[in-house]
Amino acid sequence: MPAAPLRETRIAHIGIAVDSLEAILPFYRDLLGMPEVPLGDSDGARITGLAAGDALVELLQPERADSPIGKFLAKRGPGIHHICFKVDDLDGTLARCLDAGHRLIDQVPRLGAEGKRIAFLHPASTAGVLIELTEY
Repeated sequence: MPAAPLRETRIAHIGIAVDSLEAILPFYRDLLGMPEVPLGDSDGARITGLAAGDALVELLQPERADSPIGKFLAKRGPGIHHICFKVDDLDGTLARCLDAGHRLIDQVPRLGAEGKRIAFLHPASTAGVLIELTEY
């Protein structure tokens, strides 16, 4: 039996670090007309999802100053934190990235928001962009 065709890599979401969900949510929801999508909080961040076509915008507000988003805000201020791509084979993609010399933050996938398997690549090896990978 032939192998199933691979699906095209797609943007799953863009994570944006914010100081206050309440302050910025009206811009995305009310002015841009992006509907809210229920998401669970994760990694010490309150997360509000907004539909943007087939992808999401995740607004990330830290629950604590020592959380990843809290540290990001303290160092860089509000803005794009990461881009997440959906891939067919997370384990295989991580192995290919490692073999190609990319630095992995997560050596093995872990559970992220909504119980999805995720892994991050270090921005030092991806042109300064924190990349999150998740599976379809």
